[in-house]
Amino acid sequence: MIKRYAFGSVIIQGKQYTSDLKIIDGQVHPDWWRKSGHTVNVAEIEDILNAKPDYLIFGMGRFGMMKLSDQLKQHLIDCGVNVIEAPTSTAIHTFNRMYADGKNVAAAFHLTC
Repeated sequence: MIKRYAFGSVIIQGKQYTSDLKIIDGQVHPDWWRKSGHTVNVAEIEDILNAKPDYLIFGMGRFGMMKLSDQLKQHLIDCGVNVIEAPTSTAIHTFNRMYADGKNVAAAFHLTC
């Protein structure tokens, strides 16, 4: 599904995206912004949680600068969602493999730092 990632850019199904994004039920949701910059809170991924994925992959940026709030971490545990946090390049490879295997997987990717 995801063809190429470079700092600040990703190509998904032939289309280039240059801002952070989410993938929910195989659909790209571009222009994902977080109120707290590099911190992800529950409200910012409600759309993902409403889709009830079994796996949620976070691409934490090329250098891993994005972080999950403690409240979000606890909420994901309470919801029973399997969470994978990795640098974006690794997270993309993991997402592609799981998506190709037919897993119920969603993702949120930070494309820069």
